[in-house]
Amino acid sequence: MRVNSDKLIAALRQQLAEYEHKLQVEEIGNVVEVGDGIAVVDGLRGVMSQELLDFSGGVMAVAFNLEEETVGCILLGPDEEIQEGDQVRRTGRIAETSVGEAVFGRVMTPLAEPLDDRGPIAADQTRPLELKAPGVIERQPVCEPLYTGIKAIDAMTPIGRGQRELIIGDRQIGKTAIAIDTIINQRDSDVRCIYVAIGQKLSGVRRIAAILQEHGAMEYTCIVAACASDPAALLYIAPYAGCTIGEHERENGRHALVIYDDLSKHAKAYRELSLLLRRPPGREAYPGDIFNLHSRLLERACKLSEERGGGSLTALPIVETQEGDYSAYIPTNVISITDGQIYLEPELFHQGVRPAVNVGLSVSRVGGAAQPQMMRQVSGRLRTDLAAYREYEAFTRFASELDERTRQILGRGQRMVEVLKQRQYAPLSSVEQTIAIFAGTRGHWDDIEPDRIDELEPQLIEFIYEHHPDVVETLTETEEIEEEMAQRLTDAVEEFKGSLEAEPSDQE
Repeated sequence: MRVNSDKLIAALRQQLAEYEHKLQVEEIGNVVEVGDGIAVVDGLRGVMSQELLDFSGGVMAVAFNLEEETVGCILLGPDEEIQEGDQVRRTGRIAETSVGEAVFGRVMTPLAEPLDDRGPIAADQTRPLELKAPGVIERQPVCEPLYTGIKAIDAMTPIGRGQRELIIGDRQIGKTAIAIDTIINQRDSDVRCIYVAIGQKLSGVRRIAAILQEHGAMEYTCIVAACASDPAALLYIAPYAGCTIGEHERENGRHALVIYDDLSKHAKAYRELSLLLRRPPGREAYPGDIFNLHSRLLERACKLSEERGGGSLTALPIVETQEGDYSAYIPTNVISITDGQIYLEPELFHQGVRPAVNVGLSVSRVGGAAQPQMMRQVSGRLRTDLAAYREYEAFTRFASELDERTRQILGRGQRMVEVLKQRQYAPLSSVEQTIAIFAGTRGHWDDIEPDRIDELEPQLIEFIYEHHPDVVETLTETEEIEEEMAQRLTDAVEEFKGSLEAEPSDQE
């Protein structure tokens, strides 16, 4: 086979003419120190804060401390295979996670790696973990309710879309249960939910996913899990990843709810990383910027102005207390950042009051502006009755004889405590809550034994839905209890009680 020299020369000349010399500059550093989930690297003078770094063993890290000669990194994977002298490369990318439709219905790590055995997450969009919160001009006041489906919360400490409401209390008294019920209650709304599990067991996270799946809530929920066995760096970035997913929904004019369970473990992970990288410790050994850690996270939750699309991101952070001490460092920090708190009291929990919401210490600073009129009308009396009950209950422990007025207050209070009890995974609509609370505050349960209210209340709601659908329809449309509606509700409740009295004679 003969080669045509002219064609060969022409091809070579064309290649030489098109050749363009490109100088590729790559900044490479070396590991100086490694261990306990952190690494110190030198030679990366141009590195950015929060930039992803690639270690030679395939482990990724985030630039955490930018010092004069070295960079302190937090490792997002095991450090066993990283040794002193290993090479470290910059990626030029700020730490980010996947967002969009593909992440909902999935259980994943903060870096969008699947934990649910359903294959890779096919997301085509990413967003940085850290973003600046919208300014005051870009926001609008809280004006839409976000129903939890829990009577004690929706009536007395209401939550609005764009609000930040803290759930605080000791361990194992129902904080996560409130969060899960709130997610389940969004089934018929347009709210997307993100549940961030920080420092929990993987088995516990899978149990929560199974509960949400059973109640049809997993399809609009994303679970971001940084488990107890994961590096502290993953626990640190987990809430920011969950917030980023919710922010993507908010920026596209939709509504999202993000739950951080819990920020106490998040603060401890941040303290661990800070102490390992020799940041100066402050109160309780937390670094001086621990307040900024949570404020820059929670300030990202808001309701945007109509010019920005009107989307919202609601945050429900959870903080664990020790022996009911809500005046400790981290709880008081988060209380000062949020728009109110729901305090769960251990004593109430052990008395069988579930959810164990302490009415006196729980408050919602902005949610009342989004509460429907009918709920405000019935909850005013509710707070008064409970406050009087708690006050008189304390005095009656030392009194032998009680007057009629005191007995009435105590009897009404006992029944209102029963009205506010609610089974788990059984959220109620706003109309159902209004009917239940109306019956209690208007005295319709005063002649009923308190221990029967839990059984009769669902029957009353079912009775009104079945025999008085016009009442339900009017309440749904107007969301207000005028005099006529109050009388119709009263007649319906009395008719239900009359049917109860007729039952024994029918059987005889």
